[in-house]
Amino acid sequence: MLFLQWLRPIWMSTITRSSVVMLVIFAWFSEAPLASMVAAITLTVLVALGLSVARMEEESQRALRERNEMAQQLDRRLNELFTLQELSYVLSESLQLDHIVDQVARYARRFLQAEGALVALLTEGGDSLRILSAEGTLASLRQKTIEDTEESLVMRAIARERLESAEESEPGSLIVEGVTVKSAAAIPLRAHGVTMGALVVADRRHGGFTSEDFQLFSTVATHAAVVLANSSFFELIRRGKEEWETTFNALTEGIAVVTADGRVSRANHALGRLLGVPTASIIGQPFGETAIGQPESARHLVDEARLGRRLTPLIARAARIDRILRLTAAPLNETGDRTSVVILIEDVTEQRKLESQVIQNEKLAAVGQLVSGVAHELNNPLTSIAGLAEFLVEHSQPGAKEREHLRIIHEQADRAGRIVRDLLTFARKGGHEKIRVNVNDVVSRTTALMQYDLRLRAIEFEHRLDPDIPAVLADPYELQQVVLNLITNASQAVADLPEGRPRIIIVTTAARADGVTISVQDSGQGIADDLLPQIFTPFFTTKEVGRGTGLGLSISYGIIESHGGQLTYALSPLGGAEFTIQLPVYENSMSVAGRIDPAMRTVLLVDDDLTVHRVVSALFASEGYVIDTVRTGSQGLKQATTTQYDLVIAEARAVAEPGLLFVRALTTVRPQYRDRLIIATDTTPMPNGDGIPTLTKPFNLRELKLVAREILRREEMAH
Repeated sequence: MLFLQWLRPIWMSTITRSSVVMLVIFAWFSEAPLASMVAAITLTVLVALGLSVARMEEESQRALRERNEMAQQLDRRLNELFTLQELSYVLSESLQLDHIVDQVARYARRFLQAEGALVALLTEGGDSLRILSAEGTLASLRQKTIEDTEESLVMRAIARERLESAEESEPGSLIVEGVTVKSAAAIPLRAHGVTMGALVVADRRHGGFTSEDFQLFSTVATHAAVVLANSSFFELIRRGKEEWETTFNALTEGIAVVTADGRVSRANHALGRLLGVPTASIIGQPFGETAIGQPESARHLVDEARLGRRLTPLIARAARIDRILRLTAAPLNETGDRTSVVILIEDVTEQRKLESQVIQNEKLAAVGQLVSGVAHELNNPLTSIAGLAEFLVEHSQPGAKEREHLRIIHEQADRAGRIVRDLLTFARKGGHEKIRVNVNDVVSRTTALMQYDLRLRAIEFEHRLDPDIPAVLADPYELQQVVLNLITNASQAVADLPEGRPRIIIVTTAARADGVTISVQDSGQGIADDLLPQIFTPFFTTKEVGRGTGLGLSISYGIIESHGGQLTYALSPLGGAEFTIQLPVYENSMSVAGRIDPAMRTVLLVDDDLTVHRVVSALFASEGYVIDTVRTGSQGLKQATTTQYDLVIAEARAVAEPGLLFVRALTTVRPQYRDRLIIATDTTPMPNGDGIPTLTKPFNLRELKLVAREILRREEMAH
């Protein structure tokens, strides 16, 4: 049976069967002996058997070779697959560009069994390549630049957007200028339709590059290009995120992103500084309660912004930090989902103060214009009333009752004149005689005036004077007026306290980096918050009728402002009010020249009011002097140039000709009158720059008389 099984494939052979058939036919027709026939058949079978065995062995060897080749190819493919998988793992470890290019160059060199490899990426301008990584024989090329104009394998691959190679049989391949290799391959790195650079391998260790090598090379390049593109995108996102966060946190205004439920999802550092808490502690907190303590107002602002409605900014006082905040809201995404709202939080406390100050200044200016417009009309009749009353008392023989009436008339006219002068001081008409002043001296003199009154009221008074305080440039009398006014207000405030409450006033002077301060503190009731915006408003007073006109603080405010300083209010540590004067330091040792008091005999009066003529005429006529009166500056100029006068009393506003005041014209035409002039003005006494003294309407006749006598005495001594 085994023999038959062995013989069967031989019999099945076409050659064997054909040979046997031919032998049988030959034997039949040739009548050959049977033995010969059998022998021939046997020989034929044996020959066929040998031929079949040889052929089977040859086919077996070929199959073995094919199987070995397939096994080798499979091993290579598996090795490439595992290597590519390893490269994927390595590249996925980091999106840092330096790490990626180093790994790509290292693995490309290993995969293709090359002596050198490099990765070059296009610069931002796209006109050159920068070699960011190089391995093996090409390591010296790291950080070199390949210009677009170079004829190199790398630039050729970039330009043609395909793999370029140079084999060993070809002339040496130029990688970059001055660097050639025996063999090389360069492939562009492309992803998402964009060429980013090129990958190059050089000098394969075992012969030239094969098609399988190029296929693997393309796979590596494609994979590397995708990772490099992701790295670029990641870098753009990271840089954009950093720039956004830097800008977000660099803003000086607070910014909060608020979700639909009113909670803060993001906040910048400025908001944390504004609220005085760590920024991280704001996240997740209800915005309304955290920022302004007004949940309903904040909720309405957020809801309206989510609906896309443009509201006017919300102005709210944050009680916890005692600041005024302005909140502006807008949807975070105006075209899509509006679940979140971005809110800009600005601290407008100082802005509001400045706005209030501007409004206050506008009020003061308006009242000043009103006062200056009526002051002249008030002063002239008051001059007549006071002057004639005093004249009648001195030059007639009234009875006791009439004398008392005249005295009251004079006192009330003088009182009205002081009110007008206060109004004019508030209006800031005229200049000031500013000299180098030590504020400690001013405070000491002022408090000395108040000591007796303060003791009578059982008020504890203390002044704390800085001995090293620098000088300021100021009008000492005006500065004294301000200090006196503040101490008077303080004394009235503490005098009204109930029994048992401490009555304390403290005056302090101090040197600061930005100037000198004088503060007046008291232990009174202070000023209600709703009254604070009005405390410097003219005619505003909380005192009962008869105790104040409401001009004291307004005048003080204007005086300090005219000195380049500030008058501010704050709550006193004693529980009452604290008013602080801030003045700039005087940096010049030169003081303003004082007044010059001239002498005079005969009198020329230049004034447009006839009642002033009568009063001044009566005064000087009783002394035996001749007085001429005129109503206009042009008449006065003509009179003074044709007649010699020892004294000229002229209204400050008198005009000699259009655009030229009488005083200026007279002193120009007749310079000798410079020392014989007295100016009558509606404003507070002031030097006018020419050394000419002034008197304020309504005239105090005694003061005018004293000036006249002093002038006469000096004139007589000069002669």
